[in-house]
Amino acid sequence: MANSNGQKEPQDASAPELANDKEPVVSKPYVMPDDPEEGSVEALTKEVADAKDRMLRTLAEMENLRKRTQREVTDARTYGITAFARDVLDIADNLQRALDAVPVEAREAADAGLKALIEGVELTERSLHKTLEKNGVQKLDPLGEKFNPNFHQAMYEVPDSSVPAGTVVQVVQGGYTIGERVLRPALVAVAKGGAKSAPSAAQDSAND
Repeated sequence: MANSNGQKEPQDASAPELANDKEPVVSKPYVMPDDPEEGSVEALTKEVADAKDRMLRTLAEMENLRKRTQREVTDARTYGITAFARDVLDIADNLQRALDAVPVEAREAADAGLKALIEGVELTERSLHKTLEKNGVQKLDPLGEKFNPNFHQAMYEVPDSSVPAGTVVQVVQGGYTIGERVLRPALVAVAKGGAKSAPSAAQDSAND
């Protein structure tokens, strides 16, 4: 640029340089250590580990589903006849009542026809119980056992000093189980006021 005397003014060294045609250099973004660069060995290893973890989780869920389904099928097979079995118990009770209604003396003195009838009822009762057992239904016979509220229902108490208190001394109505469940608790009479249970060895040693 010329001044008033016609001389060129020296170029100002502080003036900014003109932009050239080259593109600006862009630095790569910083990659966190736990986020490896895509395509690297670390990234592939992480993908494999994630895929393995997902596969193991899926296999565990499938195994849990298989066990749950198997348990449901087993329960349905075992307890699916619960309602039907309860209805059949009424028939078993009626057969038992019919047999109990005939005194022992009457059986011994009965003629051939009556004996045949009694034997037929007994055979029917045994056959019915065998059929129930084949389907997982078992009869409870707690006479002489210790009272268990999970399987027995106490109807009344009987003074009996010959057995420990809490012993079942009479079965009013038989109980039944199906699988591991109580189909019907046994109705029982329980002894009271009997002999106390013998102290355990641990109690004896503690008293000494």
